[in-house]
Amino acid sequence: MKQTSLLILVFVVSTAQAHPGIGIVRDSRGNVFFTDLKQVWKIAPRGEKTVAVPNVHTHELCLDADDHLYGEHLWYEGDATKKWGHRVWRLAADRTLTDVIPAREGFLNDDSFVRDRAGNRYWIDTQQRTVVKKRAADGTITTNATFPFRDPRWMTATPGGTLYLIDQGDLVRISSDGKVTTLVSRVSAHMPAPSAATTRHYHMGLWLDAEENVCIAVPGEHLVVKVQTDGKVSVVARSTGGWSPSGGMFDPSGNLWLLEYSSTNAVRVRRIDPRGNEQIF
Repeated sequence: MKQTSLLILVFVVSTAQAHPGIGIVRDSRGNVFFTDLKQVWKIAPRGEKTVAVPNVHTHELCLDADDHLYGEHLWYEGDATKKWGHRVWRLAADRTLTDVIPAREGFLNDDSFVRDRAGNRYWIDTQQRTVVKKRAADGTITTNATFPFRDPRWMTATPGGTLYLIDQGDLVRISSDGKVTTLVSRVSAHMPAPSAATTRHYHMGLWLDAEENVCIAVPGEHLVVKVQTDGKVSVVARSTGGWSPSGGMFDPSGNLWLLEYSSTNAVRVRRIDPRGNEQIF
């Protein structure tokens, strides 16, 4: 079983504020890839950790149906020009590295790393923040949905094209026909949710479990919550010892892989099996 849309996360750029990466994915051969904002690492099935793509500042990662890995390199030229630039790269299954979008000015706003099973990609238009765009596999771009979003940040897609995103702390669902509903207001493990739950970066990466429940990294509370399709919220993992979750995924065996960062910006991966046993990479 290929882990594609279930593992794909996106960062919607609207600010130069620093934050950890959220990208962690697994290919069909059992290799796990994750970003630490300096390079992309690979964890082989037997646990060996090596650098897969050096010298790239990417917040997100995704895989296509052929196990090709995609990411970005984002940079700031400096205060003299105050310009940002980016390129999108692809690491092929045979480990050939190429650019699929050459270096250009600005932020990525005509494609994304959020894919469904059919290969459609989705993103929030950074110029019209009330619009969700979709690029079909043939390259055609259409409007997928419109909604008065306030500060849309993170997104994931089900295989069938249902989208979930965080908008100023709320979990929003967008059905495949473009209908938008708020599933949970101010996502939190606390009841009532603190006012801080509406702030940027209180929530980070989103991913799905095997039943298409949404898991959300909540670094503001050092934990991961699961939101069921009926809106019920529960805690599925906690980070301790100064660590916070930023992204995650489930593998076919039900192991939870968490991408975590520390107060000193160190990055690690923690694998938690269904019985609660842990391994740190």
